[in-house]
Amino acid sequence: MLAEPLAGRAVLVTGASSGIGRAIAVAAARAGADVAITYRANSSGAEEVEREIQTTGRRVVVMRFDLTDDNAVDEIGSAVVGSLGRLDVWINNAGADILTGASASLSDREKLNLLLAVDLRGTMLASWAAVQTLSAQKTGGVIINMSWDHVLTGMAGTNPQMYAAVKGGVLAFSKSLARSVAPRVRVNVLAPGWIETTFGAGLDADRHREVAESTPLKRWGTPDDVAGAAVFLASPAAAFMTGQTLLVGGGAVM
Repeated sequence: MLAEPLAGRAVLVTGASSGIGRAIAVAAARAGADVAITYRANSSGAEEVEREIQTTGRRVVVMRFDLTDDNAVDEIGSAVVGSLGRLDVWINNAGADILTGASASLSDREKLNLLLAVDLRGTMLASWAAVQTLSAQKTGGVIINMSWDHVLTGMAGTNPQMYAAVKGGVLAFSKSLARSVAPRVRVNVLAPGWIETTFGAGLDADRHREVAESTPLKRWGTPDDVAGAAVFLASPAAAFMTGQTLLVGGGAVM
C-alpha cells in the first residue's frame, strides 16, 4: 500500500472522541486524509483527537453530532463538504455503549431501544445520507459500517443477543445497500471482535486472560488493529471490494 493511501481524500468518522473511532480518525490523517470527526458528549476527548490530527499536518473539523437527531443526520454531509471541500469516505463508527457507563444500568428494554435507535436506525439513516452526498460527486465514494464478528456465530447472554441482532442488521443492511448504490459508491463492513477498549479494561484479570487464550492470535485486539483495516477499505487498494465484511478479531470467529 502507498505511504499515504488516502492522500487528497476527505474522511468523516462518527463517534471519534475515543476508542476505535479515535484510532480510525488518526490513522486516516496519517494516511494523508483531511478528517472530520464527530462526538456526542465527550467534547474533551474530541479536542484531544483534534490536536493529535493537527500534528500530522492534515486539516481536521470537529462537530457535535447525535445519530438520533434526524435533522443532524441529514445535514452533516453538506456540513463536512462545506468545511473540507469534499467528502470521499464516510465511516459510521458511532454507536451506543450498553456495557459501561450510565447505560450499563438500563433495563434490557431500555438497552434494546437505545441500540435500535443508534446502532441500527442511526446507521441506516446515516448511510442513506452518505449516499446522497457521495453519489453527487464525480468520484463517488466509500461507506464503511461497523458490525461485530460474533453476529456470525452468536454468543450467550442477553446483552450479546441484543448486540448481535442490531449489528447483524447493520451487516445485512450494508450488503443490500452495496448492491443498490454500486458502482458509484462502495459499501463495506468492519466487524471487530475482542478489542481492548473501556469494556475490556474493566474485566477481571481471569476473564481478560481467558479471552486472549481462546483467540487464535493469543491476544486482545487494539483500536489500531481496526483502524488499519478501515484505512485499507477506504483506500484504492480495496477499489474492487464492495458488500464485504472484514472480521478484525484475531481469528476468534472465522
